[in-house]
Amino acid sequence: MGHLIVSLSGPTIISMLVTNIYNMADTYFVSGIGTSASGATGVVFGLMAILQAFGFMFGHGAGSNISRLLGARHVERARSFSADSFWLSIAFGFLILVLGMTFMNPLMRLLGSTDTILPYARDYAFWILISGPALTSSCVMNNILRYEGKAFFAMIGLTSGGILNIFGDAVLIRVFGMGIYGAGLSTAVSQIISFCILLVPFLQGQTQSSFHPKYFRLSGRLIRNIMFTGTPSLVRQSMNSISTMVLNHAAGPYGDAAIAAISIVSRVVMFLNCVTIGIGQGFQPVSAFNFGAKKYSRVKGGYLYALKLAVILMSVMSVLAFVFAPQIIGEFRDDPEVISIGSHTLRVLCFAIVISPLAVYGDMMFQSIGRSGTATVLSGMRRGFLLIPLVILMTQLFGLRGLEWSQGVADIAASLVALPVTAHFLRHLPPDEAEAA
Repeated sequence: MGHLIVSLSGPTIISMLVTNIYNMADTYFVSGIGTSASGATGVVFGLMAILQAFGFMFGHGAGSNISRLLGARHVERARSFSADSFWLSIAFGFLILVLGMTFMNPLMRLLGSTDTILPYARDYAFWILISGPALTSSCVMNNILRYEGKAFFAMIGLTSGGILNIFGDAVLIRVFGMGIYGAGLSTAVSQIISFCILLVPFLQGQTQSSFHPKYFRLSGRLIRNIMFTGTPSLVRQSMNSISTMVLNHAAGPYGDAAIAAISIVSRVVMFLNCVTIGIGQGFQPVSAFNFGAKKYSRVKGGYLYALKLAVILMSVMSVLAFVFAPQIIGEFRDDPEVISIGSHTLRVLCFAIVISPLAVYGDMMFQSIGRSGTATVLSGMRRGFLLIPLVILMTQLFGLRGLEWSQGVADIAASLVALPVTAHFLRHLPPDEAEAA
């Protein structure tokens, strides 16, 4: 069990690390332009979260069903799920592209842009919207590959785009002086290249899933199933977007430096959490397949192994991040105010990320086995239902210090809520089908 989870999570962790490195590269190169430009990356991060919300909804919604259907040996039904999710994700990507271009200024304001940040946010968001259909459909392909146990192909697609984006940022910003416009262009090109690479194994028949139009059913029941199973991902990513917007608005009264600091910390924590998310995504196909095959003891064993591994690794990473917090923030923006706010925020979050696998893996397990309602509540807790009111309340009560503490407090509270829910489920799992027989 441990070897299987590690073999599936290893490529996922690598691909997520590279993906987050290129997200951090955008922040790093853009921060050289100025504090307002650095804040713009945090504003547009909310837009990327909207695109990812729909991509992950279709991706996880299809992937969970595909894995369980393959466990039950229903290959043809699995292909209908893959085709519908792929084409619908592209359609939603184009819809967001059209709406975003039409209402660009109001959208950037809504996501927390100030007057000084707005010109940079517009330039960056333009290219993010252009690459929207590629981003949403890449999320689908990435998740289907993982749920089929082919995480290596997903890793190749994501890491290739990530590495190209890093070089693209360096060339377009540093060499050609294109500023944040170049950062957006580089991101868009890398997303489109990732899409093309991820599509290759499906076109070559190396997967059991297929996007061939003959499997595209557009069945109401099938789409409802995808969306219901994928709702936790939609809620999770939507809450990411909304919470980013709330954090930006809460930081606004403290100046562009506060928005920039929150943006930088978000990218750093996302990078650290790659280990947690990667191990969890390695556990998800194991959970879904074995639940579909009614081997419940492997679901429980896989959860406990993933949890122990993640807590150990995150403990080491959190200690390093706590000790070197000022240096880490300083690498992105050499501004004393940004470093001060960012260091305090990152150090508080270091305590939270150690126990965050409790909340993350409970959410992931319930989603993978089709318990969408429970997964939706748990996913919403961490990034929305707890975080948003805490940001508002703690900022009003304690000012800037409350803003710095709010994310860490919300993460710890979400983990404590998830613990009894997950423990109750695991304790009442039925015996394996073979044992029962």
